Amino acid sequence: MSARNVLKGKIVSIEKGATTAHVKIEVAPGQVITSSITNASVDSLKLTIGAEAYAVVKSSDVMIAVD
Repeated sequence: MSARNVLKGKIVSIEKGATTAHVKIEVAPGQVITSSITNASVDSLKLTIGAEAYAVVKSSDVMIAVD
């Protein structure tokens, strides 16, 4: 894996849509990272609310915006 930023946290929310899920991981108190992954990936990884997981951030997939 080429991603270098790995943040351990706890899954606080999983919202499944038609094909894509939004998984929220709290990596520090009040600091939540949201990832969009396929529903199949949620099932394959057996993700559940309250479970520990890692947010793996690859810089080519991070966008920044300002007001």
